[in-house]
Amino acid sequence: MNSTITPEKLQQYFSITKEALHKAAHALDASRKAQAEDFLDMASRYVEDAEYFLAKKKDAVLAFAALNYAHGWLDAGARIGLFKVKDSRLFTVDE
Repeated sequence: MNSTITPEKLQQYFSITKEALHKAAHALDASRKAQAEDFLDMASRYVEDAEYFLAKKKDAVLAFAALNYAHGWLDAGARIGLFKVKDSRLFTVDE
């Protein structure tokens, strides 16, 4: 089992999470906009944290962990309908 966080793997996770963040930002449930924006804000902050951990602290493990938190906020928002998305590649939703 390979559990090494390689630069390539980390870049892949950054790419996927940023793509999901962008998609969620354009699919807010208007009837619960404040809640959706709160989830989006939390996800964005964790992506920023991941960038900081990687660039300034040179800590790939913390960067990877922050990306997972970011994507967790996005998945949770999608699952409860705050983001009207149908992309099961980026979110844990049914198509």
